[in-house]
Amino acid sequence: MTEKILKNNQAVVAGEIISDFEFSHEVFGEGFYFVKLRVNRLSHSSDTIPLLVSERLIDVTHSHIGQYLEAHGQFRSYNKHENNKNHLVLSLFVRELEFIDSMENRKPNMIFLDGYICKEPVYRTTPLGREIADVLLAVNRAYGKSDYIPCICWGRNARYAGNLSVGSRIQLWGRIQSREYQKRVGENNVVSRVAYEISVNKMEYIDDGINLERKVADSGNIG
Repeated sequence: MTEKILKNNQAVVAGEIISDFEFSHEVFGEGFYFVKLRVNRLSHSSDTIPLLVSERLIDVTHSHIGQYLEAHGQFRSYNKHENNKNHLVLSLFVRELEFIDSMENRKPNMIFLDGYICKEPVYRTTPLGREIADVLLAVNRAYGKSDYIPCICWGRNARYAGNLSVGSRIQLWGRIQSREYQKRVGENNVVSRVAYEISVNKMEYIDDGINLERKVADSGNIG
């Protein structure tokens, strides 16, 4: 069962470390830390991806800024409660990592997810006529937990996703992307925030003949 759970959420990213380690939490004496990785796109822009890494995988007492790293793991979420609101926090939970000399011959950003749609997909068309659909995917994890991963589909994938219902099981392939946006706080303040989501390249609907509604947790409290 655990092996199956590991296979339904697989990601690999490679890029440059651009931050020092920031303590997140401790589990049974094992410390976990956030660090940011800059991952280049083919378009010469880049994404900044937060990694959650164990102190047993890397020396967190030293700065590794400027070094290149390849990390394998799972893209995960958790609810952070602040200011009486739930905020969905996303990061790549690292299971394996390797320092690398260069990015040559490496595919820097790939992810595969197998999960269930847990909110009605939102299909829309931009002013320039580009078709987009927002999908929130619940991906099962061990011990009865789930990760809630925002995904964005384009073109014919967007049209297809827009017709899927809550509870549909889908598999998708894509990349992790970061996106800056402006959020209004109060009446006069605007702050910059960063959203993380999966940009979907390929999607498949999986018909396993089961009533999937019961597999999807109540999405009303996940942000």
